[in-house]
Amino acid sequence: MTIPPLLFALVLWFIGTAAVVWLDSRPRATFRTSFTLAGVLALVATGAVWWSADDSSWGGAYLGFAAAIVIWGWHEMGFLMGFVAGPNRLPCPPDAAGWDRLRLATATVIHHEVAIAATALLLFALTWGQPNQSAPLTFLLLFVLRLSAKFNLYLGVPNLSDEVFPAHLAYLKSYFRKRAGNALLPVSLIGSGGLAIWAWTVAEAAPLRSGVGVTASLLAGLSALGMIEHLFLVLPLRDAKMWHWASARNKAAKAAAND
Repeated sequence: MTIPPLLFALVLWFIGTAAVVWLDSRPRATFRTSFTLAGVLALVATGAVWWSADDSSWGGAYLGFAAAIVIWGWHEMGFLMGFVAGPNRLPCPPDAAGWDRLRLATATVIHHEVAIAATALLLFALTWGQPNQSAPLTFLLLFVLRLSAKFNLYLGVPNLSDEVFPAHLAYLKSYFRKRAGNALLPVSLIGSGGLAIWAWTVAEAAPLRSGVGVTASLLAGLSALGMIEHLFLVLPLRDAKMWHWASARNKAAKAAAND
């Protein structure tokens, strides 16, 4: 029973990421409309989380996972499109170090992080005491993995993979460090890998086609994807290349070159 949920997690992650990349690479004049429509979908997804909170079946687990991905995608659009980031939108001063650098870096993303944390609390509140915890656990896991990636980029990694940042967020790159590694990176890799193994074990021990088993399988797949994304920070591979095909800018450039 664990394989179909793993495939579902992979496909939904891939489609969701590609959709955000495509929408974010379109002209900025389209951002407000895209963000608004995605917000409507996020509201519908939030309603689905509340509606399915008492559904302990495998179907409820899939629905909760999908709803969390939709809500997360809306938050990512808000950040990448520049609607929700932080009060500091200036490059890091060359002489900033220590606490001052951390304070400035935090101010570039704090509004986004607070919005995500508030959404996580909302999802847990909507499902409190109910059997279907797929949505809040999925959203919380995405939050933790993203925070881990951000801290690793801040502390320094060999492969920054900063091509994904659009021009209006280019200032964020100045807060990244390119280093051989940092103390947090092995913790992130071992933690995400260990969580994937633990969730897989829970899924294998759960009753066949149960909501608990499917939820654990979905979380195992998401944890494994998180570990792979952290590996891209170390390996000499550019994960941004995976999404070139989804970029509207690249398609426009190819069309212009063929004219």
